[in-house]
Formats: sequence, structure tokens, C-alpha cells
Amino acid sequence: MINVIVCDDYNQLSNVAFEIMLSVIKNKADATLGLATGSSPIGLYQNMIADYDKKKTSYKMIKTFNLDEYVGIDVHHPESYYSFMHRNLFDHIDIEEKNIHIPSNMGDDLQKNCDDYNKLLAENVIDIQLLGIGSNGHIGFNEPYTAFDSLTHIVDLKQSTINDNARFFNNDTSLVPKKAITMGIANVMAARKILLLATGENKAEAIYQTIKGKIDESCPSTILQRHNDVTIVVDKLAASKL
Repeated sequence: MINVIVCDDYNQLSNVAFEIMLSVIKNKADATLGLATGSSPIGLYQNMIADYDKKKTSYKMIKTFNLDEYVGIDVHHPESYYSFMHRNLFDHIDIEEKNIHIPSNMGDDLQKNCDDYNKLLAENVIDIQLLGIGSNGHIGFNEPYTAFDSLTHIVDLKQSTINDNARFFNNDTSLVPKKAITMGIANVMAARKILLLATGENKAEAIYQTIKGKIDESCPSTILQRHNDVTIVVDKLAASKL
């Protein structure tokens, strides 16, 4: 079941997303959160930090699992997702480093890294999985025609995704990594609850297909129609085709 919330602007979207995330944390002090990077969740993370500063909501017992990480850049590169998450959230709350999980891009055996991450995910049910969405309907880095039963895997990024992410690399597509390691679609669907955020007209078609399109691997996000607890929070531009 998909519940759609249309917001006036990004600020309202971030506030709505925060209330949904906070309700999970308040109801379960040791909740497991699936987290995402990109521009969409930054406002949510800022609200989480502000709440921690003012109300001291604790993350001591919280575990987190991130969707993905680039391959080919050091984890301490400013645009790695490890750096992104620490800069935008983890460094500002009381979460234990041992409870933070991000797919590892280190070492020579990336397949073993995938297998290790899948083992951890099998042992930890995600209470709420945060998602963004690509203009081509990708969730995580699960590009079109990724199998719906896929688990954590290495992916070659589509040109459209590289173009979308160039804004984080001085608008230079040559600097954007061409591969990533990502949770698979089956990993995402195993979460108890899914929260997807989208803003901007360039996401409108993907949002339309996600909610009203045929469930098909050509648009990975359409699989969300088969989940029993999905909330999609969008601004008016992203909702413009609904």
C-alpha cells in the first residue's frame, strides 16, 4: 500500500519526513534505520540533529544501514557516502560508530563485501527504510532492469545517474564514480516500512510510474506497489504528473 503526501515545498517535506522518522525512533529505542544519501534527505537529517540538540532524542541504541556507496573513491573523499553521512548526520548525534553500517568499497574482493553486508541485513530487520529516487526510477543504485530479487551487489551506473550526480562533483561527469555497491531491491523490500522522498519536476515521471505504472524491472521503484507500508512524500513539482 502506498500513501502519498504532497507538500508545498522542501521545508514542509523535510518536516513531514522527520515526524515519520521520529515516530519510529520514539516507539523503538533500538530501531534499525535504513538511510539514504543525496539532496532529498538533508532537510530531514537537519531536523533530526536539531531535535537531538533541543530534546536530546537518543541514538545510542539505534543501528543504521546505508543503501549504497561509490566504488573507486576513498571513504574519506568528501563525496563518499561515508563522508556524507558523517558530515550531515552521524557527527552531530550520539550514535555509536559500531552501529553504523555502510557498504564497504575497500579491498580487492568487493563481492565478499556484498556478501558480508547481506549477512548483516539478514540478521537485522530494518524498521524504516529511507529512499530517494532517480529520474529513471532507480532506488538505491538499482538501475533499470535490476532483478527484483537482487541482494547487495556491484552496479555500473547509468549515464543518467552519473549526470544526476555530477552536481556533487563540480558538475563534471568525469569526476563521478562509474560503479557503486548497493543494497538490492529484495533488501529494500524486506524493510518493515519504507519512506521515499522526492522533489523537483525531473522526478515527476518516476513518481508517476512508481505509483501508477506497471510493475516492471524497467522502472525499479514500481516494485514498491507490492510493499504493504510505503509513504511517498513529494513536493508539488514531483507530484505534477499524478
